[in-house]
Amino acid sequence: MKTIPTKPSRAKNDKTNLTERALKPSNGFKFNIDSDFESLATSILNHLKYTLARHPNTATRRDWSLSTSMAVRDRIMERFIKTMDAHNAENTRRVYYLSLEYLMGRLLSNNLHSAGLFEATKKALATLGLSLEGLCQEEVEMGLGNGGLGRLAACFLDSLATLDLPAIGYGIHYEFGLFRQEILNGKQVEHPDNWLQFPNPWQIMRPEYAIEVKIYGHVEEHFDDFGEGAPAWVGAKTILGVPWDLPICGYGASTVNFLRLWESRASEEFDLAVFFEGGYVEAVREKAEGETISKVLYPNDKTESGKELRLVQQYFFVSCSLQDIIRRYRNLNAGWDAFPEKIALHLNDTHPSVAIPELLRLLIDVEHLDWDRAWQICRQVFAYTNHTLLPEALEKWSVPLFKKVLPRHLQILYEINRRFLEEEVEAQWPGDNAKKSDLSLIEEGRPKQIRMAHLSVVASHSVNGVAALHTKLLKSHLFPEFDELYPSKFNNKTNGITPRRWLKACNPHLSVLIDETIGGDWPVDLEKLHNLEPYAEDKDFQRRFMAAKKRNKDELATIIAELCHVEVDTEAIFDVQVKRLHEYKRQHLNLLHILALYRRLLHDPDYDMHPRVFIFAAKAAPGYDLAKTIIHAINAVGAKINSDPRIGGKIKVVFLPNYGITLAERIIPSADVSEQISLAGKEASGTGNMKLALNGAVTIGTLDGANVEIQEEVGEENIFIFGHTVEEVEERQKRGYNPFDHYYANDELRHAVDWLGSNYFTPEDPQALAPLRRNLLEGGDPFLVLADFESYLATHREIDLAYRDKERWARTAILNTARMGKFSTDRTIREYAAEVWRLDPLPVED
Repeated sequence: MKTIPTKPSRAKNDKTNLTERALKPSNGFKFNIDSDFESLATSILNHLKYTLARHPNTATRRDWSLSTSMAVRDRIMERFIKTMDAHNAENTRRVYYLSLEYLMGRLLSNNLHSAGLFEATKKALATLGLSLEGLCQEEVEMGLGNGGLGRLAACFLDSLATLDLPAIGYGIHYEFGLFRQEILNGKQVEHPDNWLQFPNPWQIMRPEYAIEVKIYGHVEEHFDDFGEGAPAWVGAKTILGVPWDLPICGYGASTVNFLRLWESRASEEFDLAVFFEGGYVEAVREKAEGETISKVLYPNDKTESGKELRLVQQYFFVSCSLQDIIRRYRNLNAGWDAFPEKIALHLNDTHPSVAIPELLRLLIDVEHLDWDRAWQICRQVFAYTNHTLLPEALEKWSVPLFKKVLPRHLQILYEINRRFLEEEVEAQWPGDNAKKSDLSLIEEGRPKQIRMAHLSVVASHSVNGVAALHTKLLKSHLFPEFDELYPSKFNNKTNGITPRRWLKACNPHLSVLIDETIGGDWPVDLEKLHNLEPYAEDKDFQRRFMAAKKRNKDELATIIAELCHVEVDTEAIFDVQVKRLHEYKRQHLNLLHILALYRRLLHDPDYDMHPRVFIFAAKAAPGYDLAKTIIHAINAVGAKINSDPRIGGKIKVVFLPNYGITLAERIIPSADVSEQISLAGKEASGTGNMKLALNGAVTIGTLDGANVEIQEEVGEENIFIFGHTVEEVEERQKRGYNPFDHYYANDELRHAVDWLGSNYFTPEDPQALAPLRRNLLEGGDPFLVLADFESYLATHREIDLAYRDKERWARTAILNTARMGKFSTDRTIREYAAEVWRLDPLPVED
């Protein structure tokens, strides 16, 4: 075998170098792609004719959208090739980001902005008699993610490329997304999200890098010619992982990294002998079973088969990814000493944590390293981000299931656990079996469970939370013993958002105003938005800022009319709660406020309030019955209110279906009020709060997640905080929380809860909403909705009064935008690069 010497890295472990070099945006920022509109028009026509085989006279809008995307991709791929060449020439250190989901959104508009091609493409299409905005609407969102976890991963990829940081994302090439949501008779109905029904112009198939992955089988002891025994994984089923690459264009297109997604296929897709014998279905059974693994995002895990498919999915993608990483490493390096210097592996929550025993298996069973060396490498390369404080959300796998799917990995996990308890826990707490039980990777019970979060903490050199409060609670509540055992391992990396998508691309009305006022380089240095602060008192700027907001509201009102058949007044307050549907996010608290206002108006039609439009959008997990009941309740209450002439249109309630990135990009710029009302101590961070505030929405929220840091940045006078703090929640629960105390003490609350649980809103199904009332009362109100009701209503009354003071509201909205510089993922990624990954930027020359 040819030996290739390891090349030295450009800058090893030099934090000064990290923080002072290209991680900071350059004042001489420029785009790196030729933007001649005439050549773009020619490329678009060529793709239409020669790639899609369509004549301009008969081409559809989708055809034009595809050919435009391909023309843009051609130009991005030039930078991609230069990027890969530079990375390989330098044998650079890379971060490999492992995430089960990426919520990418539409890519055409974002890529045009990042590559500096937006105006040129607009002009090119105009010469062809086409509208760029119209063609952007033709693009289908990639069904690769669901909520905040996937969107954060997508924002991270954007920032990694923008900051010239060598990185590759890894995930699954799902054939179907989570689901396409329809609201039918007020209820959520799930349909397949067939995002690949039409060609995706951005992805590139790489069959030459296909990977074989083994699952099932059993372990035997095999002996060599010297009588040395070693475990052998035999009788396993083999599947193929075929990679699809998605270019990730940094802003300015200096660096183009990529996201590699694995599609599962059978290793033997077609049994010709069986087919010729008439077994047509049996002949393709292997193919169908192989494709099932990457078929759908998040299969329902209420059933044992669903749990099994999830575990197989997770292992499939990490095994493919690790084998691919090792292949790339071996092409440029000899031996294993350089592996920790060239490789940083990041676990985005516990979904990819089976990568830990898989890397050990590859190093020990395949590469024949001894245990100590393999374990040392694992602990040097892995880092773990925790995204939840909810104990029930911490991933666990039953030992019998794990043994069935990954028998060799179960052996490895038990060995990790044995050494950890005997060598580390025993040294810290001698003879303390209770401590060993608390910290063990195996939770005793019937059946025994594998604690994947514990595994991730033990095996990683860094464990981080995603907001200051979240990290504090992570150390004090979720992993206190681990924090004591590893005092330097835990750290905070507050989440962020990419301003390129979440302001520049999604809110052109406001972006143009900002460009005209402070210049156009804020997308790569969001702290420059602080330069807007002096304009917060400027009457003309206030007028222009609120005019941009009004234009966005007018556009959203059109969408609401199309999707919900409800006419809304754009002079009303647009009160927005858009996020995954979960009890702890407390959409039902918002609903109780709506019912209280509705009753006030019915009893006093002259009740003094500014008109308000309550805007919801959310998906509930298919197996989450109460969350689906909340969606039904919102729609049922909204149907009554929207058609009731007695309240004079002062309240409207709309639920926009099939929430995703495209819809978020239309809702967020139009929001006046941002609902961030989770129970304190339950939300890890949240990023919707950041997106809404960046676009000039004013937050009503609890002191939870990143709300705490948003308050610190925007100022207490520019945010509306209510409800119990984390400490107060703990004290209430310690004393014994009884929701009936609040129910009987507050007439307005009692009437709202009873009304919601009655048959008034669902006469065709009298018991449809009763589970909500039961959950809030007999069910113990697990997320203290009733306890925070009074404070929530009082704070909303303050918002109502503040909004009527137009100058005050405009100033508050402007300052929210101006003071959101901290919450760029560029800042987050700089911190990861310097403090976790030890990753140096590598600018790619022209």
